[in-house]
Amino acid sequence: MDDAAPATREALAQAFLARSGWGTALRHHLAGDASDRSYQRLQRGPETAVLMDAPPGRGDDPAAFVAIAAHLRRLGLSAPEVLACDLENGFLLLEDLGDALFARLLSGAGGPAEPALYEAATDVLIHLQRAAPPAGLPDLSATEWAQAAAMAPDWYARAATGTAPDAARFTTLLEEALRRHADGPRVLILRDYHAENLLWLPARAGLARVGLLDFQLAQMGQPGYDLVSLVQDARRDVPEAMEHAMIRRFAAATRAEPEAFEAAHAVLGAQRALRILGIFARLCLVAGKPGYVALIPRVWGQLWRNLAHPALAPLAAECRALLPEPAPAVLERIRAQCGQMR
Repeated sequence: MDDAAPATREALAQAFLARSGWGTALRHHLAGDASDRSYQRLQRGPETAVLMDAPPGRGDDPAAFVAIAAHLRRLGLSAPEVLACDLENGFLLLEDLGDALFARLLSGAGGPAEPALYEAATDVLIHLQRAAPPAGLPDLSATEWAQAAAMAPDWYARAATGTAPDAARFTTLLEEALRRHADGPRVLILRDYHAENLLWLPARAGLARVGLLDFQLAQMGQPGYDLVSLVQDARRDVPEAMEHAMIRRFAAATRAEPEAFEAAHAVLGAQRALRILGIFARLCLVAGKPGYVALIPRVWGQLWRNLAHPALAPLAAECRALLPEPAPAVLERIRAQCGQMR
C-alpha cells in the first residue's frame, strides 16, 4: 500500500492493534532513528509489547525484519519474537526486550562492566558468522561498497564547501583497497551493530543475553564489518584498547591472520566512516535532522585512525585533498542548510 496521510496511518495502526488483541493498550513513543521507522511501547495490564511502524515505500521492508528475526532466533540469539504482522501496511507487533540498551548501561546506568558487554557482543558475531546465512540476501561487490562511500564527497564535501568534488579517483582507490584487503568470503552482517541496537538481558543464558535490534537491512558482507560497527561507534567513544582487544578476540576465534585482519579492519572502518559522513550530512540537508551533525567530528576521528594504516596511504592522500576537516565553521555551515535540499 502507498504511504498514507498521518491520520489514515494512525487508523491503520489502530486497526492492526485491534486485530492483534492490543487495541485497548496504552501507547507510548519509544524511539525513532535515522530511517522513517518509529516504535511505540504498548501496555496492556502487566504485559508490554512494541509496535514497529515502517511506512511502505520508505526503504525498510518489514518482511526482511521478520525473516532475519526468525533466522537469528533459530540460532539461539535474542531477536524480538514477532507476535503479529501487517506487512502490506508496514506494521509489526514485537516482543518487548526492555530498555537495557548497551549505550545506557555504558553511560553509567548500572549493569556489567564495559569489557563484559563488548566481549558478549563480539561472541554473538562469531556465533552468527559460523552458521549458514539465509538464502537470497544482497551481496555487494567491492565496486558497490566503494561507491557507497562516495557519499562523503557527494554529500559531506558538498555541504561543507558548496561543491561536490570529482570522486572518481577516490572511488577507485577505495575499491582497490577493498579488493586487496577485505574482499574474501562473505558472511551475514547485520550492518547497524552498535551499542544503541544491543540490549542486555541478564535473565537469559549465554549469547541470548545480548538482545538484537535494527537488523532488517542485513545482507552478505565482510566478516569484520559488524565488528567495525561495534567498536567504531558513531554515537559513543569506544576506548582504543577495547577496540584492539575485540579485534584480537574476533581474529583468534575465527582463525584470521592478525596482520591481515588489522588491515581489513582499517579498510572496512574507512569505508564505513566515509559512508556515514555522507549519510549524516544528507540527513541534515534533506531530512531536516540537524542532530546528526554533532556526531560528525567523532566519525572524522575514526576515519583518520583507519586511514593511518599503511594499506590506505593513497586513499588518505585523496581524502585529504577532497574532504575538509569538520571545524566549527564547517559544521555550522552544514547546519545552516538543514532541510533545504531535496
